[in-house]
Amino acid sequence: MTGIIQNLETLCGIPGVSGDEQRIRGEIRRQIDPLCTRCHTDPLGNLIAFKKGGKTPKNKLLFSAHMDEIGFIITFVEDSGLLRFAAVGGIDSRVVIGKGVEVGDARVGGVIGSKAVHMQKESERETAPKLEELFIDIGATSREAALEAVRPGDRAVFHSPFLRLGGDRLAGRAFDDRAGCAVLISLLEQELPYDCYFAFTVQEETGCVGAKTAAFTVAPDISVAVETTTASDIAGTDNHKVVCALEGGPVLSFMDKGTVYDTGLYRLALSVAGECDIPVQSKLGVYGGNDSRSLQTAGAGSRAMAISLPCRYIHSPTNVLHQSDLLYMAKLLGHLIPALAQA
Repeated sequence: MTGIIQNLETLCGIPGVSGDEQRIRGEIRRQIDPLCTRCHTDPLGNLIAFKKGGKTPKNKLLFSAHMDEIGFIITFVEDSGLLRFAAVGGIDSRVVIGKGVEVGDARVGGVIGSKAVHMQKESERETAPKLEELFIDIGATSREAALEAVRPGDRAVFHSPFLRLGGDRLAGRAFDDRAGCAVLISLLEQELPYDCYFAFTVQEETGCVGAKTAAFTVAPDISVAVETTTASDIAGTDNHKVVCALEGGPVLSFMDKGTVYDTGLYRLALSVAGECDIPVQSKLGVYGGNDSRSLQTAGAGSRAMAISLPCRYIHSPTNVLHQSDLLYMAKLLGHLIPALAQA
């Protein structure tokens, strides 16, 4: 448990916006190279690993988590030195104003700003600003000075420290899906009962791109997306829209906006969790999506399932999850391997 949490903090401290995942990929590869039988990076940037287990499974298994995170890309530098930007992935403009960011390979510090409130028209005050109306201030006083530090095409991530809330809850940037990556690494640290493939994919946040090529390469019979999903157990949410909650255990999906999941695998996971006394919860709604839609349809296709960590405030500067859900996620996946291998 402690190892997963410590590694999550390490992984979340490394920028990896979609299309610019080389640093986080390098850290994950550094960790897993000694643990797996073989490992390679494909042309798109996915990290694909194979670990020999005790037996060859009836079904070829692929466990997948995406390395990339939401963020921003610099599009223009004003004469004033302020940076214009676009979102990479789905980001609500209401959560970004005044937030700190780190820009480019040098991780230049900046702040997302907007027109001062007293300069806004009444109509502007009543609506959320558009991202194209905002800017990043890195302290440069001219375009030339700014270009000495950053360039158009550079990525930016939120500057968000890793925190422990109340002892058992964790807060930080990019839990979606560095938490899934940390769980897969913890699986690779174990002796596995069956051969397994693992994919750490790129560009999930911009269209689930990497998972399709990873699944095409592996050609699994069963693919498992290890993800995070929105926990709405917060004030002001109707009961039927809570979807899932912190401390409820891993979340099993039956359908989302991108995938209709394999009913047999969904029921199998519920059965294994019950037999092993592992708390789980179903995602009680049809919302969102993840790499499963690509894993399921690549090549000749595969039976797909998604197991997610309940996480508050996804796609914002700071996410929150519970330690126990991480522990139970790793435990459930370990027990599922033999069940899926012979399903």
